[in-house]
Amino acid sequence: MKQQCYLAAIYLNWLLLAGGTGYLLWTHHYGFAIAWLLVLPLALWCYVRVFPLISRTMGYGNVDDQRPQDAPELARDGSAVTVRLYTGLGCPFCPIVEKRLQALRESMNFKIEKIDVTLRPDLLTSKGIRAVPVIECGERRIEGNATSEQLANLILGKPALVSH
Repeated sequence: MKQQCYLAAIYLNWLLLAGGTGYLLWTHHYGFAIAWLLVLPLALWCYVRVFPLISRTMGYGNVDDQRPQDAPELARDGSAVTVRLYTGLGCPFCPIVEKRLQALRESMNFKIEKIDVTLRPDLLTSKGIRAVPVIECGERRIEGNATSEQLANLILGKPALVSH
């Protein structure tokens, strides 16, 4: 199974939150509506936090990182490369990739531009994004969970490695 989150599933999660809240308010269960508004986002937050520990059990496989062979470094000529990270609210892979990019930024000279596409259907359509995370550097792109080695190769413009 590819390690990515389809935006349709993310939208269904948030639709469940809104729909459940609306139903509980409509049926005058105000206490349950407040609890629903608190418990569901908290459960989603917990899921994202513990996901690396349970990803294999869920069928997504291992999400361990593979560090680059050597310590890559971009030329420090003042013109840093910009890496765009397209994320979705509730995707457990997005924080993993973001953390890897931030660690790579320590040794490489690049900027990270994080774009949440959850409420950006115009961007989704124009970029052809159906699942997140998407990492883009110039015209090159990686979709789904990527190791630090794959991210470094993308930023350096090296040929892409075979994904998991």
